[in-house]
Amino acid sequence: MAGLAERRRARSRFAVLRLLWPRAIKRWLPRSLFGRTLLIFVLPVVVMQLAVSWVFFDNQWRSQTNRLSQSLAGDIAWVAETYEADPTPANLALLTQRARRTLRISVSLEPGPNLPASKEPPPFSRLDEPLRMALASRLNAPFWFDTTGAANTVDIRIALTRGVMRVIAPRDRATARLGYQFVVWVTGLTLLLTGVALIFIRNQVRAIERLAEAAEAFGRGVDAAQFKPHGAAEVRKAAYAFIAMKERIQRHIDQRTALLASVSHDLRTPLTRLKLEVALAEPSPRTQEIKRDLAEMEHMIDEYLAFARGETGEAVETTALPALIKAVADAAKRTGAVVSVKIAPGLEARLRPNTFKRALSNLIMNAAAHGDRVEVSARSRASSGVEIFVDDNGPGIPPDRYEEAFKPFSRLDEARNQNEKGVGLGLAIARDAARALGGDVTLEPSPLGGLRAVVWLPG
Repeated sequence: MAGLAERRRARSRFAVLRLLWPRAIKRWLPRSLFGRTLLIFVLPVVVMQLAVSWVFFDNQWRSQTNRLSQSLAGDIAWVAETYEADPTPANLALLTQRARRTLRISVSLEPGPNLPASKEPPPFSRLDEPLRMALASRLNAPFWFDTTGAANTVDIRIALTRGVMRVIAPRDRATARLGYQFVVWVTGLTLLLTGVALIFIRNQVRAIERLAEAAEAFGRGVDAAQFKPHGAAEVRKAAYAFIAMKERIQRHIDQRTALLASVSHDLRTPLTRLKLEVALAEPSPRTQEIKRDLAEMEHMIDEYLAFARGETGEAVETTALPALIKAVADAAKRTGAVVSVKIAPGLEARLRPNTFKRALSNLIMNAAAHGDRVEVSARSRASSGVEIFVDDNGPGIPPDRYEEAFKPFSRLDEARNQNEKGVGLGLAIARDAARALGGDVTLEPSPLGGLRAVVWLPG
């Protein structure tokens, strides 16, 4: 039983690791298509170069270095043994001359039997060990060497009976240099090919980025006329599909706007006749009620048309927010609303002025209809863009009904007093106007005790 329980615990731990391991890998992987495509190309190349360098370069370098070290040690042993056989100045001079001419080494004899103190080899030196083993196998006398003293040379000293023979040999006689050239060439070609891959990958990813930018611009109501499909066949196919979809949506919007404009025109004609007839009729309480009904019908038609028209027909431009917000607040004050404005100078945003004025006016008038105090403020957002706050001290809305308030024709009579002239389109128009600019409108509790409408606009 104990063994079964242990196996179950091991399986459970393995299952947890199997679930967490992919998440840990994803956390370190690049998130962009460009980064992931580059990783697909670069990672195999880097792994291949590391494997080739390790297998080929390391083995070849070790083999060549061992052969060169053995050859140098053999030449030094021949010079030392030849001198020991005839330790005369004439023989030393002859050996020195021949060694310099044929063996490319410098030989000299220094007085004294003592060798320099031994020192630790450099931590990453790969020459010391092969040279030590080669000298130990060829020489029968104590020796000392230094591979780091002078540039591109190796200093070797052998304790002989008549003194210390000092041999200065070129470094390339003891170690292979062709391997480093191989690494340089491989690294250079890898960087070159990676740069070429970067250019091609960037061009392909740029096509997708332009498609995304065009889709985002169309979502904000901006017509990206300069957008043209390019890139790979699949990307061009998606771009042509997007253009066709955009044209269908634009036709639908134009048809809806034209239809509602026609309906509005058709309805305004009998409304105008009715208003004229009421104006010519004898004043009475009944005619006053008819006038109020006609005014409400006209207001409803205007709101329907504004909601259907949205942002069409107006260009996006950089607008100073203090003057625009003050103009909307002053217009609300003329209707009897109590509105105070607190906004720092210099705030700007890209928007459609008339459309945004209508949206902000809807928010302010909606707040004034449900409270006797309205405050409008704005600030620059830390990351990007600006935020505009419309606060009131009315009864507010329960948080679970915030999103319901943005639905067209939604009127939350239980939570807030009904607007006699409203049709439930004010918040919907405001949110559509903000989202068409890439921003949004949200609701939250107000510091005044009522409702706060937060308008965010990108910078």
